[in-house]
Parts: sequence; C-alpha cells; structure tokens
Amino acid sequence: MINMFQPQVGAEELAAVAEVFDSQWLGYGPQTKAFEQEFADHLGVPAETVLFINSATAGLHLAMELLNIGPGDEVVFPSVSFPANGHCVAAAGATPVFCDVRPRTLNPTVDDVRAVLTPRTKAVMLLHYGGQPGDIVEIAQLCQERGIPFIEDAACAVGSSIDGRACGTFADIAIWSFDSRKIITTGDGGMIYVRDPQLARRAHRLAYQGLDDRGAFAAMKNNGTRRWWDQTIHEVGRRLIGNDLTAAIGRVQLGKLPGFIRRRGEIIAQYDRLLEDVPGVRRPPALPEGHVSTNYFYWLQFDDVTVRNTVAEDLLELGIYTTYRYPPLHKVPLFATGVELPGTDEAEAITLLLPLHQSLTDAEVERVATSLISVLDRRRFREAG
Repeated sequence: MINMFQPQVGAEELAAVAEVFDSQWLGYGPQTKAFEQEFADHLGVPAETVLFINSATAGLHLAMELLNIGPGDEVVFPSVSFPANGHCVAAAGATPVFCDVRPRTLNPTVDDVRAVLTPRTKAVMLLHYGGQPGDIVEIAQLCQERGIPFIEDAACAVGSSIDGRACGTFADIAIWSFDSRKIITTGDGGMIYVRDPQLARRAHRLAYQGLDDRGAFAAMKNNGTRRWWDQTIHEVGRRLIGNDLTAAIGRVQLGKLPGFIRRRGEIIAQYDRLLEDVPGVRRPPALPEGHVSTNYFYWLQFDDVTVRNTVAEDLLELGIYTTYRYPPLHKVPLFATGVELPGTDEAEAITLLLPLHQSLTDAEVERVATSLISVLDRRRFREAG
C-alpha cells in the first residue's frame, strides 16, 4: 500500500532518545527547553512566547481559555477544518460560526471571513490548507482593525511563509501539530505561540497545573525560600506540557525540515509534470508571489463527485490510498446549523488528495500518476462504449 501520510524517522531520532534515557530525565527538562528555543528561532520570535505541549488539540483548547472564550461568544473558522477546531469552541461553551472557502484553494478569502462576523465574534481561527498560506495577511489585518483576536491553526504550515515571515506569527495565538502524520513528528505533540508576553506566561502556568514555577529548585531560586516544596497557584490548570523524550525527537526532525520540504516540492513537481495534460483533472493552483508552502497536501479536482469517488475506490484496489480532508464540519451532526457554504460543498464533492510524504520514491509517485491516468482512461472507455 502506498500511504497518504508517513513519517520519516530513523537512527538519528533513536540516538536522541537514547541520550535522554542515559540522562535519566524523561520529563519536561533541558531537551524540551532547547526544542522550544530552536522552534522560536525557526519562527523568529522570543523563546518565552513558545511552549512545547502534548498535542495541537490541547493547544486549541488552551487558546480558548487564554482568550476567555465562553457562552454567548462566537468563533469564526472554515467548515473545512479538523474536528478539533470545532471541539475546542464547543467545549468552551461558545458557538462555531463557519465561513466559506474558495473551491480551488480550500482557503477562505478575507471577504469570506468578513461576511460572517457579528458583534458576538470573539475570535477568528484559520488553518492553512495543505500548508498554503492563503489570505492570512489580509485576514490578520481585518481582525486587528475590528479588535478581534486571531488564531492560526498552523498544523499544516510548519515551514510555510509569506515574504519571509513564518505562518503562525501573523496571529495572536498559533498552534502547530507534530502528530504521526505531520511533516515533522514527535509521535504526538505540538507547539503553541502566544504573541503577548504576559499572556504567554499565563499559557505556561495553565499548561502545568497553574503553577508559577515548574520545579522545586526553580521555586527556591526565584523566591529565595528554603521551603522549596511550597507552591503558588492562582488559577486552575491542567497538564499539557511536552517532555524530553518527544522533544529530543522533535529537535532532530526540526533540523531535517528544510530537506523534508525540499523533497516534498520535488514530489509535487513530478506529479505536476506527469498529470499536466490529463483531461478532466485540475491540479492545485499556483502559489501567489512571496508565498512558500510546506506542501502538506497535493490535491486534484475532477468534474463531479461520481468521478472523484470512483477514482478513489479504483486506486484503493490498486494499493494506493487517497482521501479527502477535511470533511465539512457544517455537515457533521454535532455542529450542523443548516448554513449554506457553496464553495465548501463544491470542494468537498470534487477534491481528492494523493499520497504525499517525504519517504515517497520517484517510482511510487510515477505509479500513483500512471495508475490514476489508467483508471480515468478505463472510465472514459466504459462511458464511450
């Protein structure tokens, strides 16, 4: 089976984990702090505004808490989003408000966001579809003008940027995912960035039981007390922090990120070349000038839903796994409101993601493309007959 997603880990990650084992310190410690510093350097932000956490989902829930989002509030985000985006809003007691997307890019425009803002809008939360930045600059400016906090779900955009500025840094709060399907992985885990230093300090407290200090010796050093076991807790927290085992893997993976993105770009160029003149197939639109993508998804669009579904089923029989992400949340029973989103519905009906990960070989990419062409040719032959 040619997989949709697949991590690339090996001897270097194992060696990093072995070093942590040898240190006998497995929890939040020097490896975690180093990972946070290196990721902050990658973004170009102060290290104290970045925190390694146990999942991006935890980061989304934490963002709701940091912004004091609750009952009576609305949070605007695309229906084409991961379920965690809807869950974090609903769990806070707030109301998800879905905006539409452009069917070719699967990202919203600033007009799509503006159309659903109300006096109750407490935050706007957007992802970068497939790692493509989208209209983030314009949407961030709109939020700033309206005084609305802006959250970037940068789970797919760990290496994406606009004119050299990293995606995630356009927002007040941003979250990255390092789960097993992402470009860089720690197995599970994520990173959260909080632009405001004071709010970032609160994020650190809430992520570790509401404690001002994470360790007894830190408390002794900071407070000058001999009673290092004393604790200072002013609000309810949870345990969301990462650990040195996963951080050590993350540090190795972060160092490999440029090579991963470069390889994914080569795969996309190969797909583009092999599928350039295939009738009835539309490839992803070109990126605007100044935009850089991590190339997380490669999607094709077909004439209608029947063609898309048939292609997916036939490729699966040939040992090639394809999929569509993300099924629209406005059609999920938990979040359904009856809202009409024509761009979202069109994209959902005709879009199919092809396998894309840095471990794909040129031969596998060619097999995917030639199998796709063969499937379409057989379908046209049957229809002609």
